[in-house]
Amino acid sequence: MFFVLSHSGPRSDVTSTVMGMTTSASVPAGPEGAISAGTVTDRLVDANARYAAAFTDPGMDARPVLHVAVVACMDARLDLHDALGLELGDCHTIRNAGGVVTDDVIRSLTISQRALGTRSVVLIHHTGCGLETLTEEFRHDLEMEVGQRPAWAVEAFRDVDQDVRQSMQRVRTSPFLLHTDDVRGFVFDVKTGLLREIDPA
Repeated sequence: MFFVLSHSGPRSDVTSTVMGMTTSASVPAGPEGAISAGTVTDRLVDANARYAAAFTDPGMDARPVLHVAVVACMDARLDLHDALGLELGDCHTIRNAGGVVTDDVIRSLTISQRALGTRSVVLIHHTGCGLETLTEEFRHDLEMEVGQRPAWAVEAFRDVDQDVRQSMQRVRTSPFLLHTDDVRGFVFDVKTGLLREIDPA
């Protein structure tokens, strides 16, 4: 999970800051397109140094401008800010494998609402999710390998629409959340980039 900080200054300042970030596509390559020496983390640290060199404090606080928290899968194909037209400071973003609503997601949403003023919750699963290929046997296999059974559930699913409905229900019935009247769930199509809203019924 990470919090995206909110802002009170002009959006143009924020946009110029975001544009300075480096992606893997722009990392210098060696001969015949080979990636330069060093670990992936080394590359990220180098990219951060370039980012920080042009960074200007946008004067934000931790309260999202749009008062919304987005819960989504950690899948690397989901660029949530671009897909939803969001800018730095607009929302809280909570991500995990599958975008499922676990106890830890409820923890984050509770802090988001009660301490930082969010009121709406958007849940986003996606097509072709890796959790559709797993079962709870994954935990059994881990136990056989390391000698200890994980305390967490895999939260695997076969029907993405139904899993979105379950996630919406978990949010709406949580006794810890103040605002459960604006909870909506979607499936993001990784081939088209479109969201499809899921009827909670």
